[in-house]
Amino acid sequence: MADSTLLFRDAVASALTAMIKEVVPNAPDITPESVTIQTPPDPAMGDIGVPLFPYAKHLRRSPQEIAAVVAARISASAVPGTVAAVGPYVNLKFDRADVAFTVLSRITREQDGYGSYNADGTQPFAGRRIMVEFSSPNTNKPLHLGHLRNDALGESVSRLFKKLGAAVYKTNIINDRGVHICKSMLAYQAYHEAQGDTPTSAGMKGDHFVGQCYVEFDQYMKTHPDAQDEVNAMLVKWEQGDATVRALWQRMNDWTLSGIKETYERTGVSFDKLNFESDTYKLGKEEVIAGLEKGIFFKADDGSVRIDISEAVGGANDNRTHDKVVLRADGTSVYITQDFGTAISRHKDWAFDQLIYVVASEQVYHFKALFYILKKLGYDWAKNLYHLSYGLVNLPHGRMKSREGTVVDADDLLDGLHAEALAAIKARGRDGAVGNPDEVAERVALAAVHYYLLQVTPTKDMLFNPEESLSFTGNTGPYLQYMGARIASIVRKAQEAGITPDHSQEACSLMTTAEEWELIKLLGNYPTVMVKAASACDPSVITAYLYEVSKAFSKFYQECPILAAGAPNLVRARLLLAESTLTVLQSAMDLVLVPYLDRM
Repeated sequence: MADSTLLFRDAVASALTAMIKEVVPNAPDITPESVTIQTPPDPAMGDIGVPLFPYAKHLRRSPQEIAAVVAARISASAVPGTVAAVGPYVNLKFDRADVAFTVLSRITREQDGYGSYNADGTQPFAGRRIMVEFSSPNTNKPLHLGHLRNDALGESVSRLFKKLGAAVYKTNIINDRGVHICKSMLAYQAYHEAQGDTPTSAGMKGDHFVGQCYVEFDQYMKTHPDAQDEVNAMLVKWEQGDATVRALWQRMNDWTLSGIKETYERTGVSFDKLNFESDTYKLGKEEVIAGLEKGIFFKADDGSVRIDISEAVGGANDNRTHDKVVLRADGTSVYITQDFGTAISRHKDWAFDQLIYVVASEQVYHFKALFYILKKLGYDWAKNLYHLSYGLVNLPHGRMKSREGTVVDADDLLDGLHAEALAAIKARGRDGAVGNPDEVAERVALAAVHYYLLQVTPTKDMLFNPEESLSFTGNTGPYLQYMGARIASIVRKAQEAGITPDHSQEACSLMTTAEEWELIKLLGNYPTVMVKAASACDPSVITAYLYEVSKAFSKFYQECPILAAGAPNLVRARLLLAESTLTVLQSAMDLVLVPYLDRM
C-alpha cells in the first residue's frame, strides 16, 4: 500500500507541475515530497487524498478546479485504484484486492525482513554508520527505573536503525570515578571492611551491595562532620594512584559491574563497547590547549580556560554572556572536556555519520554546549550529533533519590512484576498450559516494563504505574503478548487440521469486509511506520502502531471467522491474513523489547 501511495503522490506532483508550467514556464517542479497526503474523513471518499489549497494562488484557480484537472490528468495513468476529485481534494480509492495481494505477498516473501526495505529493494538507512551512546551507569549503585527507560530507548532505537540497514555501534560510558564513587568506598571502610563483608557473604548482587554502601554514607555523614573532607581526600589519593585506594576502588567497581551486567543480560540490552570515565577523564585537554592558541578558548581572570557559548544556549535572548569552563585554574579537566575528548576519540575509532546520545532532559544545556564546542573545534561531523532527550520517570510518591534509598532498583521492579505475573498465570489455571511458567512470567514482566516506558514520547516526563503496566487488557505489553499467542494458537489449529494459507490474488479478493481492509491497510503501513520511528528516534511510534494492529486484529477476529469461515478459499485467505499479522507483530514487538510468546 505504501507503494501505491508513493505512485499517487508522484502522479499528483507531476500533474501539478504541468499545470503550473502552463502558467509560468520557468517555474520549479513540484516535488513529490512537498505533496501532503491525508486520510479522508469518510472512507467512501477514498483511502488517501491530497488537499489542493496551497496551489490556488500560483495557478489563480480555485482548489476545486485544480482538483478536477489533476484528477483528469492522472486517472488514466499507472496509479492503481480510482482517482476522483472530491471538492478541493483529489482522492485515491485503492484497488483493495490488488493492495491485499501486494501487501500479503510481500510479507510472506520477506517474513521478518518485511518493513526493512523500500519498494526498489534498497534499505532506507543503508550505508549509514550510527553510533548510539546510552545507559551510562554509575559504579556506586545498581541500575534503577530511570536507567530502564534510558536502556529501552537506546536499545530500541539501535534495533530500528539496524533493521532499516544502518551499521549501528552501541556504546556505554561507565561513570566509575569521582566523589560519589568515593562515598561508597568510605562507607564500606566504615561499616564492612573490618568484617570482610562481600556481596556473597551478604547474599546480594554486587551492584546492590555497593548501592547499600552509598546509602550508608548518608548515615555516616550524620555522625562524622568531616565526612566530605574524607571523601575529597580519598579522591585525591585515587588520582595520585594510591595503591590501597585503587585496590578497593577496583574491587568495588568489579562488584557493581558484574551485577549491572546481569541486569543488561536480563533485559536484552547489549553494547559493542564500554568506555570508562577512569580512562577518558583526561581526554580533551590537548584539544583545549590547541584551541587556546587558535583563539577558540580564552583564559579568564581566575586562571581557568573558558569558551563563550552564548550563541548555543540563548545568550542573545537573555542579554548576558554564557561562559563554559573547559579547564580549571589548576589545569584539571571538567566533565565537558572529557565529553568532547571522548567524542573525538570515538570518531577516530569508528567513523560514524551520526552519534546519538540518550541522556535525560536535565542535560539539554550540557549537550548544546558540547555540540557547539565540537563545531568550533572544526569537526564537521559535529553537525550530526543528536541528543535524544527523554523526560524523568516519576513514581506515585514522587521523585527517586539514590542517597535516601528511595530509588526503585531495576532488579527489584522486575522481580516484583515477575512474581505478580506468575501469580496471575497460576490464578488463571494456565501454569500447565504455557510451558515453563517461570520463563513466561519473566517475559511478561519484561514486556510490561519495556512497553510502558516506550509508549510515552521520549521528551515527556512520565509516571510509572507497575499495576497498569502488567494489565493483560488495554494498551500494554502483556496485551500484545496475549494477542500474539492468540494468533499463534489459530495457526497451530490450522496446521493440525492440514489447512494452509492461500496466497493467490483470487483468494485475496475474497476479503471484502471493512475489518479485513482496515487490518490489511495497517500491515501495509508498517514500512512507513518504521522509517518514521527511526527518523524521529521515537519508539512510541512503534508501540502505538502495535496497539492499533492488535485492536484491528481483535475486531477482525470477532467479525470475520477464520477457521469457521465456511468457504475453504475464504478460510485459507483469512488464515493468510492472520499469519501475516503475526509476522508483523513479532517484528515490531522485538523493536520495542517486548518478548514474543506463542502460548499464554
